[in-house]
Amino acid sequence: MDHGTNKAGPARDDMMKKELQGELKADRALRAEEDHELEPAGEDQPEVSRTAGGPAPGSVPDGMTPQAVEIRTEMAQHLRRSLYPADRDTIVSTLRENNAPDRLVALAQRLPENERYENAQRIVESLGLSR
Repeated sequence: MDHGTNKAGPARDDMMKKELQGELKADRALRAEEDHELEPAGEDQPEVSRTAGGPAPGSVPDGMTPQAVEIRTEMAQHLRRSLYPADRDTIVSTLRENNAPDRLVALAQRLPENERYENAQRIVESLGLSR
């Protein structure tokens, strides 16, 4: 016996089963609105290439190469926002603390010693990889 957990009750459950019987057994959609229908899987469809082999339009800012964007992204991932403005030594030590790849640490060591950087974009620009 249910002690109040079923709010509909057995009579309402039976009525709902009868109403849904046709929908559960049908091989086609019974709803008038297509928004509720599932889309086919599309597994047999070819992959769509939006970029035709190159970077997506607008994904690489003017004056930057895809490699520079990749370096900027990796730098930003390994440096926290609260770090800025930062000098070269702070950037290098933070990259090491955050287990950044050696190539990023080596790039950061090439930064001029007496400059301060506001963000990863300025670091990449100072390395000569951007505008």
